[in-house]
Amino acid sequence: MRFAIEKILIWIKIIQIRANLKCTVDYLMSRNPDETRFQLQRDRVLKAAAYCFNQKGYSGTSLKDVANILGLTDAALYYYVRNKEELVYQCYVRAADVGCDAMNRAIKDAQSGHEQVRLYIRYHIESMVGDPGPVAIMSEIPSLKPEHRDEVLELSRSHSSRFEALLEAGIEDGSIAPCDVRMTGNSIMGSINWIPKWFHGDEDVAARLLKNFPEILCRGLQPVDQFSSS
Repeated sequence: MRFAIEKILIWIKIIQIRANLKCTVDYLMSRNPDETRFQLQRDRVLKAAAYCFNQKGYSGTSLKDVANILGLTDAALYYYVRNKEELVYQCYVRAADVGCDAMNRAIKDAQSGHEQVRLYIRYHIESMVGDPGPVAIMSEIPSLKPEHRDEVLELSRSHSSRFEALLEAGIEDGSIAPCDVRMTGNSIMGSINWIPKWFHGDEDVAARLLKNFPEILCRGLQPVDQFSSS
């Protein structure tokens, strides 16, 4: 009887997976193939550019460096960006989107402030060291032209404010010890955002990051009574 039930559950799961795949395929097939191809290649360009900017900085990176990584000609790269400034701007917007997606997932998947913070850290790191990575470090915002700089700074401020709100919510629900949310937020965000500078794709390091970083960065957030009993 138990075996029969397990077999039924497996088949239900298979049917769900097939249904999800069909929806995904139907969606992709309904889109303009040229548009989809452009977006996929543009994403590859931004990943390659993020890697270069993280390793060599804005001034040390040329469009030729990015083109070489992708096996493209310089002319082909100009199909996706007009110049290096636009490329770094798009990399920074993409980095902001990755962080925003991680936070949205954490808020949806957890209840307490402490658990939302922990999940946010994990999800953000997963994106940095997984398929969405590399993600550009926003270390050279002054190199952007004014309108791009203002937009990126606003994205960064908004993200920081949302993270501080998670900390405040955790203090309110008792899952996080009272703290200076601005300093705490800056400390945690700074630790996360600098990962692309020293992470170079090693799978063992990625696994250790996912296992240890959420614990390390959240340990000090626990109220004293929880910390003592853990």
